[in-house]
Amino acid sequence: MRFQLTEDQHALKAGVRELLDRRFGREALRAAVDAPGRLDRELWRALGDAGFFALRLPEADAGVGLGLPEAVLAFEEAGRALLPGPLVATHLAAGRVPGAASGETVVTAVDGELVEWLEAADVALGEVAGAVPLRSVDPLTPLHRTPTDAGGRALDPVATLLTAAEQLGTAVRVQELAVQHARTREQFGQPVGAFQAVQHLCADLLVRTETARVAVYAAAVTADPADIAAARLLADEAAVRGARDCLQVHGGMGFTWEADVHLHLKRAWVRARRGGGGTESEELLAARLVA
Repeated sequence: MRFQLTEDQHALKAGVRELLDRRFGREALRAAVDAPGRLDRELWRALGDAGFFALRLPEADAGVGLGLPEAVLAFEEAGRALLPGPLVATHLAAGRVPGAASGETVVTAVDGELVEWLEAADVALGEVAGAVPLRSVDPLTPLHRTPTDAGGRALDPVATLLTAAEQLGTAVRVQELAVQHARTREQFGQPVGAFQAVQHLCADLLVRTETARVAVYAAAVTADPADIAAARLLADEAAVRGARDCLQVHGGMGFTWEADVHLHLKRAWVRARRGGGGTESEELLAARLVA
């Protein structure tokens, strides 16, 4: 069986990228970094107008009528662009919370003991009474800690997969940044990409990204919880290790505030803490193997 994107899926992916390039390019990204905690409502409504949140809603319910594979493609592009906001929670709330599908209502949700974008959200799903703000490592993801951890909760496989798609987008972007820098930055009269150590880093970036891509796309087709768990683990690794390797390719300048690489690494760290990652996915896979 061949898993190839259809023309419509390619067009969807390109359309989301074009929208984000136009509405959330580097200038807008840096403006968001300089105004932590502020959510661009105009951009949120533009996402709603484009059908980002209503992508999986039936057309009879004023949705786009597409499926999980298409949602994964859209969230991959959002991850690549470092788009801020409780995207997953609002997407999952479309059709259940009035205004979520159109982008008029920003929805967040408690995830374990953490909740993202609590103060900017119109609706918070879960127990948030007594939540206290945390100093987030990611300037684009404000966090609050809730008094109790909702341990033992049933994980939402769709939320897990959409987070994996965002992580895949980060892996794709840091690979692009590393290769671009390796081709253009010169040391000792030649591009740094001519050095074997840098070539190995870029090759590792490619392998991890493409492995994660295959797993995420396949899980979007099967929707099997074990496939989703495997995809999440691979995508988390591709994003976190990819961003760290991208920093190495950039050398000292990669650690500066002016470079965007550290923003991708910090977002990857925060996403990796969401439900469905790490130990939770490992335990799900182990249980499936034992069964």
